[in-house]
Amino acid sequence: MRQIVLDTETTGMDAAQGHRIIEIGCVELNNRRPTDNDLHMYIRPDCAVDPGAVEVHGITDEFLADKPSFDEIAPRLVDYLADAELVIHNAPFDLAFLDAELKRVDDGHRALADSRSIVDTLVDARERFPGQRNSLDALCKRFEVDNTNRSHHGALLDARLLADVYRAMTGGQIDFGLIDQTEASESGEMAADTALTGVLERAARRPRVVQASEAEVATHDALVSGLERRTGQTSAWRSVATGASNTTEH
Repeated sequence: MRQIVLDTETTGMDAAQGHRIIEIGCVELNNRRPTDNDLHMYIRPDCAVDPGAVEVHGITDEFLADKPSFDEIAPRLVDYLADAELVIHNAPFDLAFLDAELKRVDDGHRALADSRSIVDTLVDARERFPGQRNSLDALCKRFEVDNTNRSHHGALLDARLLADVYRAMTGGQIDFGLIDQTEASESGEMAADTALTGVLERAARRPRVVQASEAEVATHDALVSGLERRTGQTSAWRSVATGASNTTEH
């Protein structure tokens, strides 16, 4: 399956207010493996970049002055995204900008979410890790993805980080060396062994089982006995416990 991990940088925070895309970064995955067929483009927005946005991504009006406009790069982008599932962190944000830009170029543009599958890694992360921070930086830390070069947001850098986070979060291997053995070098095999050893060590860790003390067992037994006297019935707990005891004895 072909997937495109995508990120954008923009002149501001709200596409509905006329803010524009100034950078697009895409990483192609084929059956969850990077293909190196990435796409990276800077775009002249023909409007000023908000100072607050510059602080986030560091992209200035002067830098963008000689870059192509969106309508110039649109055909290449549309061809590149064709038939691919999109993987985006906080997808509504990027999709709103992409749809607005594509609508300016083609009034008959159909919303991307209506024409293809979208994976929102922020939604996925919140379901997997409720109550925790699920920013890209937080997920990089959680899955041990190196983001030390991320001093500013950058569309291609962030797409590459997200590709690694997405594959780790959804069970895919990043550098576990699962490659054709005929192509594996000796050093590559050693790296794979090291990575796999680490995975197996983490998988072997289990929570410590705490057994109830004799006093706690006696207290619980007294509580169950009291309930049985009041109801005149044998508790389900007692039936299960007795059955387990009989099974052990036999």
